[in-house]
Amino acid sequence: MDNNSLFHNFVVFTTSFHRVTHEFTKDAKADVISQIQYKILEYIAVSQPVTPSDVNDCMNMSMPNTSRELKKLSEKSLIEKIHDKDDRRKQYIRLSKEGQAMMNESFAIIESRFLERIQDFPKEDLDDIEHAIHILQTKLFNE
Repeated sequence: MDNNSLFHNFVVFTTSFHRVTHEFTKDAKADVISQIQYKILEYIAVSQPVTPSDVNDCMNMSMPNTSRELKKLSEKSLIEKIHDKDDRRKQYIRLSKEGQAMMNESFAIIESRFLERIQDFPKEDLDDIEHAIHILQTKLFNE
């Protein structure tokens, strides 16, 4: 396979990935938060603790917009800010107990949709999928 063909397959894969992710996450968020706030909480949940700059980079938002959304999440008691011991100017963000509970509920909905989708897959296919995810994570999506 040449690199152009590989890239084309990657584009098709990422497009399909976004479509399926949307199907899994549709209506999985609590009504008290916006879609962007959900995405921020989801990122924090799997990467915590994070800095505001990490959130900014991942969400592809301006820093003022990132700060505003983080402030809203803090006001809703869904995140906590922690100051670095060595540099008080540096902040880390993690989910609060309430934020973790909210994300656990969302992830439970997503998990049930995922399990429903794969319920009839043979074990060999599930093993192949797990292996493919591992390869993508370690070879392509690693940081």
